Amino acid sequence: MTAEAVTVGMTSPSLPEWIFPPARGYLAEDLDHLPDLPAHTELIDGSLVFVDPQRHFHHCVVHRLHIELEEFLPPGHEVIQEMSVKLAPRQRPEPDLFVVGPGAQIDGEVTCFEAGDVVLVAEVVSPDSEVRDRVRKPVLYAEAGIPHFWLIEEVNGKPVVFAYELEPVKKSYVITGAHHDRLKVSVPFDVDIDLTTLYRSRTR
Repeated sequence: MTAEAVTVGMTSPSLPEWIFPPARGYLAEDLDHLPDLPAHTELIDGSLVFVDPQRHFHHCVVHRLHIELEEFLPPGHEVIQEMSVKLAPRQRPEPDLFVVGPGAQIDGEVTCFEAGDVVLVAEVVSPDSEVRDRVRKPVLYAEAGIPHFWLIEEVNGKPVVFAYELEPVKKSYVITGAHHDRLKVSVPFDVDIDLTTLYRSRTR
């Protein structure tokens, strides 16, 4: 997800109070109570992270992957987009896509999901959030025990899915495959997606 971390500069009466975080940093629950917080704000290491405008590649891949995944979901599973996951007291990112299992609470009042309910999380790498998408977020997802992680990179204008599985002893991800034209996996459930349909660039 494209994002830019908040930096504290000179004080201004026009700035909201939450722009200056408490000494301990923010907690996951604070995101539900800060007034007029921009949509899709994430919490990483106690700091607020705001979303930048999406690129067309990012938008199309996330949107079409969501649709494709719906076709393969086992009973009781659901693909979630534009919502956050509470990983730890000071960690509440918003993955590009994730899948929750049958134990997840799903109703109109839910504002985020618990890490224990997530079976798969996917991030589409953006140029201005490469370190977060490739380094920090995978560590957080693994430490929270999310069993499967997909990192989606743009390679020569096409999406490539790098699939990872959690190694439970060290709580870190190990790569299980790099998928270029077709994503065919059996975990966390059977998936067979033609990746060439997720994005086609057009020029005038």
